[in-house]
Amino acid sequence: MATNLPGLVAVRDSKNPSGPALVFPPQEWSRFLDGTAKGRFDL
Repeated sequence: MATNLPGLVAVRDSKNPSGPALVFPPQEWSRFLDGTAKGRFDL
């Protein structure tokens, strides 16, 4: 997870560092983390 991009959170597969990244607004990333911590996968 990259946190050095203002206003964005980028996530990639660490086993494939040159591969694509998924990019999210910070609010959506927080919502995803909160949902998975609560066992919700229907977000």
